[in-house]
Amino acid sequence: MSRIVFMGTPDYAKEILEKLLKSEFEVLAIFTQPDKPVGRKKVMTPPPVKVLGEENSIEIHQPKRLRDSENVDILRELNPDFIVVAAYGQILSKEILDIAPSINLHSSILPKYRGASPIQQALLNGDSETGVTSMLMNEGLDTGDILKISKLNIDSSWVVGDLYRELTEIAGDLTLTTLREFNKITPEPQNDKQATHCSKISKSDGEIDFYSADEVLKKYRAFTPWPSIFSESGLKFTDIELHSSSGNHNRGEIISIDGDVAIVGCETGSIKVRKLQPKSKKEMTIKAYLNGKRIGIGDTLL
Repeated sequence: MSRIVFMGTPDYAKEILEKLLKSEFEVLAIFTQPDKPVGRKKVMTPPPVKVLGEENSIEIHQPKRLRDSENVDILRELNPDFIVVAAYGQILSKEILDIAPSINLHSSILPKYRGASPIQQALLNGDSETGVTSMLMNEGLDTGDILKISKLNIDSSWVVGDLYRELTEIAGDLTLTTLREFNKITPEPQNDKQATHCSKISKSDGEIDFYSADEVLKKYRAFTPWPSIFSESGLKFTDIELHSSSGNHNRGEIISIDGDVAIVGCETGSIKVRKLQPKSKKEMTIKAYLNGKRIGIGDTLL
């Protein structure tokens, strides 16, 4: 029975860990990020992986700097057969990589979308396919040799949460398959010339300018519920769909209103708006918003 050290932090990693715990593999210890303050009251909150680990009485470590010598010593003493890494949030040093084969589960078809936001990037680019790659880690960022890839067709109705759930399910199964077949797999070097990169999402990425309806929809799919999409004034658009990819309009202009739906123009195309959320207020229907503001056809939502 192979012995595993697991490194991960968010729900994506938790789901992978859950499958490991139900398998024939022994999880010796968990390394996860430190607890963080959450919400307006800044309540110290443990990462999902830690919660699951505690529920299963697994040894847990939460170092601020994994590469510090005391953490390397802990890993050497654990002497695992594999280190499995999923959205951990820290880089593994060469000292750690030399302890055991380190397998990372990355939510893209590498070398496409190396970096912090591969799921959002697939939606922003309007991709029809994505997947999860298991790779043998090296000192680079998502540059290690590919072990196995599981692919997934992206449904055009999915927002990031839907795609996240589908990829999480795939990642758990791919982890087990990779570990079980590890000795039979020939690692395949990535083609760096084909590599693309994606950075961490920031709040400002959600701002829309109503230039293109297609681009507004892509941002909506990638950034709902966080950081959400919003106009320069801070007005969030929480329930929209594409009305048309063609036609030229004034940006943000209300073209028509039909019950609980407003058609809003973009420089190219138009979108249907059902719900929105004014800054510092609760979500509401477009109808309630327009009535409250006493605005209608010909006015703008910029």
